[in-house]
Amino acid sequence: MSELKQRITEAMKDAMRAKDKDRLGTIRLMLSEIKRIEVDERIELADERIITILDKMLKQRRDSISQFEKAERQDLADKEKAEIKVIQEFMPTALSEAEINQLIDQAVSASQASSMKDMGALMGILRPQLQGKADMAQVSKLIKSRLS
Repeated sequence: MSELKQRITEAMKDAMRAKDKDRLGTIRLMLSEIKRIEVDERIELADERIITILDKMLKQRRDSISQFEKAERQDLADKEKAEIKVIQEFMPTALSEAEINQLIDQAVSASQASSMKDMGALMGILRPQLQGKADMAQVSKLIKSRLS
């Protein structure tokens, strides 16, 4: 079992002992998504793949928050924000904007990127380095501002 999956499982047990229903529900969602992929693909997931799954879950919740706030459903938006906090506990430490800009600079010089046509190549270089450590939508905006 991967180290991250083991941490999530232990957190689930702790939430059960503490009778923290909200936290327990979010952790169970995380584990069920991991388990679903493991069963579908018949593999044991590594930490990198689990981080990708959790990152996708974070993105889904951010999208939901914006939808709920547009619909003036703050109660549902607050629930999603609480889930984000729980999921982020298992993510790697987020990079600062200066660190992200430094990685973008390195990728631009390595790939000789000069226009928006090169954005796909840049994202290909940066995604493995930034997965789970930065919001890729924010990274995309920074790249666009750099290339335009």
